[in-house]
Amino acid sequence: MRLRTLPLSLSGVCLGTFAAASVMTVSAGTVCTLVLTTCLLQILSNLSNELGDSLSGTDAAGDRNGMHYSVMDGEMTIRELKGLVAAAAVCCAVSGLIMVRFSFGTLWAGKPLFFILLGACAIAAALRYTLGRNPYGYRGLGDVFVFLFFGLVSTIGSYMICTGEFIFPAALFLPASAVGCFSVGVLNVNNIRDMSTDARTRVTVALRLGARGARIYQSLLIAAGWILLGIYMYLSGESWYRFIFAVTLPLY
Repeated sequence: MRLRTLPLSLSGVCLGTFAAASVMTVSAGTVCTLVLTTCLLQILSNLSNELGDSLSGTDAAGDRNGMHYSVMDGEMTIRELKGLVAAAAVCCAVSGLIMVRFSFGTLWAGKPLFFILLGACAIAAALRYTLGRNPYGYRGLGDVFVFLFFGLVSTIGSYMICTGEFIFPAALFLPASAVGCFSVGVLNVNNIRDMSTDARTRVTVALRLGARGARIYQSLLIAAGWILLGIYMYLSGESWYRFIFAVTLPLY
């Protein structure tokens, strides 16, 4: 299930939750179900990605550079994996409904119905990355969806779920976009690693740009994320400790 991907999926959620907690008291039930739903969506995405790649023949046994798949290693059948994907989708839906209920106190009003629809879109996006007749992950659109769901939706959506309101500070777009850039950077690193095998069955941004262009693109993503964070921190107040995140800059 690629548990190491969970911190990445939670980064925008934590950011949005902390931003909401800075202006009001946030319900513990809302936070817990928000974290649970996010983790389940990430697990669903990982499982559906494995299923889609297995069905399409991508990353066949012996040529995968990253973490090996259960089907590839013979630890699970396609049928069993399909069952896991279906179970994960159901768990996402149930957890999401409980989250919305905690946040708004009801499921039958305009605001909660909007988030139920947004949750359905998130589940569909997780499934359609490599599944279906025309998966967007095979057409070089993965970067767009990762930026949208891991950055903007994750951060701003979490803020609105925690506050129970549609209103949010416009400045929140800055860190949300920064998280989106960093998340796309993680995807791009994987795509650079898999360029030789991806070329047989899919199109990625890395393949379109070429090896050198993909590395330049990676540098731009990281630089853009830091610039956006720097602008947000500058606008957010006068306390020096708001820049403490800069101690991690050497890691990039």
